[in-house]
Amino acid sequence: MMPLLAAGSTALLHNALLVGAILFALGLVGILTRRNLIVMFLSAELMLQGISVSLVAWSRYHGDWGGHVLVIFVLTVAACEAAVALVFVLQAFSRTGRLDAAAWQALREATLSRSVDHALPESDAVPPRWPRLARAGVLPPADEDAALEREHV
Repeated sequence: MMPLLAAGSTALLHNALLVGAILFALGLVGILTRRNLIVMFLSAELMLQGISVSLVAWSRYHGDWGGHVLVIFVLTVAACEAAVALVFVLQAFSRTGRLDAAAWQALREATLSRSVDHALPESDAVPPRWPRLARAGVLPPADEDAALEREHV
């Protein structure tokens, strides 16, 4: 099939490919520089969206629906990948209590050597202090200033 040679067709293609390349590059930078699992996951999604924009642009330029159909499949796979990745992120967080990429070390097979990252952040030595409820039958201490304040103005 011959490309549609309208006046603004090539300019539209170049602009769409530029946007797709920028989205892909931003996602790649996010994957390579960040250690937070959620940010890495979102960066992978950004890369997929950049590819989708490029596919739709090429499909429109050539005047067929192949790129559009492929983008629908890419979006379906991305939705499934989001569900699976969310399970992995929650599992890693429940095991380690952090969203650092080093949490994946515990999921490594026993036969593989452990890669050590020397720039790991120190774990919190002081446990968080959570509010506690008063014992049953004992009234909590009353705040004298709260009685003087109005609930609304």
